[in-house]
Amino acid sequence: MTSSRPLRVFFCLASVLVLSCSADQPPAETDGFQPSRLIADGMVIQRDLPVPLWGWADPGTDVEVQFDEQSFSGRADAEGRWQVTLPARPAGGPHLLRIRAEDFQREIHDVMVGDVWLCSGQSNMEWPVAQARDAEAEIAVATDRSIRHFAVPRSSSLKPEDRLVGGEWTVASPETVGGWTAVGYFFARELRKEVDVPIGLIHSSWGGSRIEPWMSATALGFRDDEQAAREVARQLEDEESQLLAKIREQLGELPEHDLGMSGSKAVWADPDLDDGNWDEMELPGRWEGAGWTGLDGVVWFRYRFALSADELKALRANGKPARVGLGMIDDTDTAWLNGRQIGGLERSYDVPRVYPIPIEDLREGDNVIAVRVTDTGLGGGIYGPPEMLFLELDGHRRSLASEWRFRIGSFSYDPSTNANQFPTLLYNQMIHPILDYPVRGVLWYQGESNAGPEDAYPYRLRFPGLIQDWRRRYGLDDLPFLFVQLANFMKPAEQPGESDWAVLRESQSQTLELPQTAQAVIIDIGDADDVHPRNKQDVGLRLSLAARHLVYGEESLVWSGPTYREHRIEQDRVVLTFDHVGGGLLAKDGELEQFAIAGADRRFVWAKAWIEGDRVIVRSEAVPEPIAVRYAWSNNPEGANLYNVEGLPASPFRTDSFPTAAALPERP
Repeated sequence: MTSSRPLRVFFCLASVLVLSCSADQPPAETDGFQPSRLIADGMVIQRDLPVPLWGWADPGTDVEVQFDEQSFSGRADAEGRWQVTLPARPAGGPHLLRIRAEDFQREIHDVMVGDVWLCSGQSNMEWPVAQARDAEAEIAVATDRSIRHFAVPRSSSLKPEDRLVGGEWTVASPETVGGWTAVGYFFARELRKEVDVPIGLIHSSWGGSRIEPWMSATALGFRDDEQAAREVARQLEDEESQLLAKIREQLGELPEHDLGMSGSKAVWADPDLDDGNWDEMELPGRWEGAGWTGLDGVVWFRYRFALSADELKALRANGKPARVGLGMIDDTDTAWLNGRQIGGLERSYDVPRVYPIPIEDLREGDNVIAVRVTDTGLGGGIYGPPEMLFLELDGHRRSLASEWRFRIGSFSYDPSTNANQFPTLLYNQMIHPILDYPVRGVLWYQGESNAGPEDAYPYRLRFPGLIQDWRRRYGLDDLPFLFVQLANFMKPAEQPGESDWAVLRESQSQTLELPQTAQAVIIDIGDADDVHPRNKQDVGLRLSLAARHLVYGEESLVWSGPTYREHRIEQDRVVLTFDHVGGGLLAKDGELEQFAIAGADRRFVWAKAWIEGDRVIVRSEAVPEPIAVRYAWSNNPEGANLYNVEGLPASPFRTDSFPTAAALPERP
């Protein structure tokens, strides 16, 4: 494959300025009369606000919209866009909507009037109900027809687009909910217990996305959309050029077709293949961590294990099932044992692979497990906790967390798969086309991809900038914006220290200075080994508490855990006071943990902390003259246990303004 080929494809696409639309998405709107894809059966429209309905037609086409026997009319302008605005209506439904224009007529059935929430962010917002905690039980009881969901397909563009590339409304049921955003669904379900109106969720997220792709050109400081398009196109070209040069340096010739396959035959799964000249890679682990940054395509892994004649005889005699665990695989895999396929999943980067092994396929001497991994963008490989890689024979497990042979079968590059890393591209195609559709508020779960040393501090400017820009474009200065603070993740720190994730959380918390914002703290439900907590129920619950207080007028509701207010130093101890103490402060499951204290040398040590009324007292014999306290200041503040009695966790904080890295200034 030559380096110019993807760019020729890219710039051909750039002529229409749409970068990605996967093959399994519905086709984009075509010429002729077309309503927006949001105007469809099962739709939810926002109560108590005028609601524009729009679409496209030949210029000058007269359009009539009938809603419950009331008629409204409009005409397509010179650009072919028509719009009819329905007057504000109270919650209710179902309603019937009719659209007529010349020889076009359509009835839109089962229209509900209620509250519409936009759900956006990266993979933890994208995470489906089917992979949440207790998924089977949750799906079985998902029968509230007043909860609806519209999924905006992953798509991107160099300039703001008016039309969505696909999407449809679905109604909550055991047949549909499994693929919905879990955070959004559990939020809506909890909200429905207290707010008796239909809830519509417009879900527009993309796993692994940075915040900049969700921001408009002007919000990022570009002069206009044209300047942004030129700059982003240049960035994409530079990215490809640098990536291909690096991969060529490592790999040499770039195979376009999988060398491990000959037609439909998996030649690299052959147990008798000589793989002695293959490279080795420690698994589990994504291959980017092994020096193969930017590698997309097909990579093969092989692992040999030996069985003696006696072991094989015993296995065949007892008849116990055997299986192999291959961790989680990003994105698609096929697995073989001794040349026979034993399993495989497509586009399931977050699903643990456990495949049965036919005992009759085991043999005396060497046995070979072969795994073909296909990655289409960002991280790739076999990853997860080491215990996920195992061989289970005769009821006993042996670990497969070890060196595996690996070899690259093919290399591919598609700029659209990395659109979630480049400024404006997702805003242009996944947010801009829906801005005319009124919403009650926004749910946002993003930040993991900006939690690096160069990004965590500037996020406190980026995130408020996004909120203010979206509000301006929706025409609502007070549009409620509810967001999720990063969960606890990675190995807990043994000693207090610096943390990019803690800085990112602080940046999120500082965004609360904007009015009509609220934060759900979830440092108590994360997973050290997985950036995707399965407990999306509590995330949705805590967001719903914030909405009930901020949006639905439950002023006395305790909706947040304790947040740091101020401190004072009393000789050798620091006294902390808090907002949102609710019915009182609580040390959950024992003495308070995750408090650190420092003196003038700025060296933090673990401290003893205890509750006195609505205050927390912190001290350490090692710091007789303290000047600062930090709480839960780490990637994974495991054991952080300051709550209010209502059961909501305190938000991480620091009382100091010390620079977190040499390049960062002290806070004013």
